[in-house]
Amino acid sequence: MSTAAVDSFETGSDGGGSDDEITISASALRALGDQMQRFLLEYRFAMQEIETKLAILREEFLHMHEYNPIEHVSSRVKSVDSLVDKLQRRGLGSDFDEIRREIHDIAGVRVTCAFIRDVYRLFDLLTQQDDITVLEVEDFIKEPKPNGYKSLHAIISVPVYLSTGRVDVPVEVQFRTVAMDFWASLEHKIYYKYARRVPDALLAELKHAADTAAELDTRMQRLHVQVHGEPPLHTAPIELRGLRAQQ
Repeated sequence: MSTAAVDSFETGSDGGGSDDEITISASALRALGDQMQRFLLEYRFAMQEIETKLAILREEFLHMHEYNPIEHVSSRVKSVDSLVDKLQRRGLGSDFDEIRREIHDIAGVRVTCAFIRDVYRLFDLLTQQDDITVLEVEDFIKEPKPNGYKSLHAIISVPVYLSTGRVDVPVEVQFRTVAMDFWASLEHKIYYKYARRVPDALLAELKHAADTAAELDTRMQRLHVQVHGEPPLHTAPIELRGLRAQQ
């Protein structure tokens, strides 16, 4: 698939009839669309694999530990328009292997937890599963961004089994607390409203709000530990994997 074909597929003809206009046949256009949709479908399947793993962990915690560390899970796959815009910004070609190698946030899953310790606990439980490969981790909880943003970001690879065989697909998974998620949602709305040119005074207020949210996270976790105690070092899935390794 050529870059010119992608541009034609996305923008179409301007109707001016210029000699430089890129044209593509109806059959080639359909084939191009089918290739792109199939490519994105692999990411949708990978995203669903991660969602299933998280759903299993949530059910196990509810039935075996009478506690649910997952407050909410949301997910999305980039649209064709969004993906092509990012390729153009990054100056990348349209080879699917290159796209998979260079762009890791085509599929995204966000896991919202009640407490900071649950963020790391779920990260460990998910990434220690045998079919998960961790490609990259950025811990913005231990080292927040200058504006106060906090979250644990992980790029993980999960296998997807299609009729044509196995495909290893990267998925970005973000782990954060309810307070972190609320702050990030507010920050996004403010940046959108001001077209990313936010007044300094408002930026200072946002940073202060981030500090307040972090303090709330710390206090709520301390209260939770006082009531329920510290969690066990390992949960059943990790212990079972250890038993299998010894066999």
